[in-house]
Formats: sequence, structure tokens, C-alpha cells
Amino acid sequence: MPMSPPEPITLKFADDGRIPNNPNLPLVLYRGGIDLAGSPDPEELIEKTFAANGWGDMWRNGIYPYPHYHSTIHEAMGIARGRATVRFGGDKGKKIDIAPGDVVILPAGTGHQCIDASPGLLVVGAYPPSGTYNLRRATKAERAKALLEIPAVPPPAADPVFGPQGPLVELWRGITS
Repeated sequence: MPMSPPEPITLKFADDGRIPNNPNLPLVLYRGGIDLAGSPDPEELIEKTFAANGWGDMWRNGIYPYPHYHSTIHEAMGIARGRATVRFGGDKGKKIDIAPGDVVILPAGTGHQCIDASPGLLVVGAYPPSGTYNLRRATKAERAKALLEIPAVPPPAADPVFGPQGPLVELWRGITS
């Protein structure tokens, strides 16, 4: 169930020659963004939260163990079960430990790769209605295509956790990706 927004942690990553990252929009991390305490089905709670805020095309899985990104859509990942260390931003990015209730919102172009995960890691992913899912790998050829696609991805109308008035909307307002 959504609660009052925690202070968002924001990070920006430079283009590393293989992963473009997003030149304008920061990654947003909500530590404990969704209160999962006492929930027998945390993945369902995350899905309901994302859906209530207009984010869909959901999946349940882990995080790929190779560097990748999406250049035609933004992505939200809610941690339902387990823990992981994920490197965001490519080889020169930052390793971040994520745990149940954490939500990470990746602007189009932001690299991510699971470095280590506990058994049973379960992540719920979702996307805003504007954009089309794609998967790009960390190569110079993929980067060249992505550099043309990223600027065309509009900011979402709503924060996947806190809705139209959520911190993400304010942080990304007026910034063209």
C-alpha cells in the first residue's frame, strides 16, 4: 500500500561508450517505497500499486545478469522478495543493494545488471503507457541506435508508486529525456 513518499535518492550516470544512460533524467530510488510489512503476497501488492498509477505491461522475475537497458521506454522495478546487488549505469556506474519494498525507476537508456542476488529474488517490473519495450545490450552498435531513440521517450504522467503528484513527476517535470 502506498504511504507518504520517502525522500527519493537520485543518481545520474555518464555515457560510458557502450551504455548511453540518460543524459537528462536521473534514476530514482525509493528505499521502502512500498510498505510490504505483513503482506502474504508482496508481488501482488506491488502490481496493484503500479497499476493504480497507470504503469502496466508487468512482469515477475529477477534482473538479468548481463548489462542491458531499454532505449524506448522507462522502467520501474519493485523488489517483492529477496535482495540483490545491482550495478546501475554500466561498468562505470554504481552498485546498489536493493531489498523488499524498494522501488527503482530507470529512465530510458539507464544500464542495469544484477551482480548478486539472494535465492528467491522476485522483482516486479512495469512500464508507463507511453513508449515501447525493447532490450539493448552494452555494445557500441546498440548504443548508436539508442542515442537516437532516448530523446523521443516522454516523461511519464504519473509516478509508479505515488501517482500524478509523486516525487518522480516533479523531478522529471520539464526535463526532456
